[in-house]
Amino acid sequence: MKTTKLPAAPPMEANDVAIVTGGTVLWLVGFLVLLPFHSRLSAHGDIKWLWTCLAGFGLGLIGIWYCRARRDAIARSRATAAEAPAATETPTAQGS
Repeated sequence: MKTTKLPAAPPMEANDVAIVTGGTVLWLVGFLVLLPFHSRLSAHGDIKWLWTCLAGFGLGLIGIWYCRARRDAIARSRATAAEAPAATETPTAQGS
């Protein structure tokens, strides 16, 4: 029995900035929820959960910056590619 190989699907477009922002907000919410329990977490040796949430929020801010820069670079690249064919067209040689 032979199977046919299907062509690869094109990559999906996603709103990376919104996804990373949502995750960053969740890390911040986790930090704010755990903050009132700082002394209890510290007494039980579980203070790492508080700092993990804070680190997730900080890394999320870096992720937001990176995704926005990437999105803008892709948009510039697409705009340049759209303008490139018009700029590279040469008039046809006459008299050939």
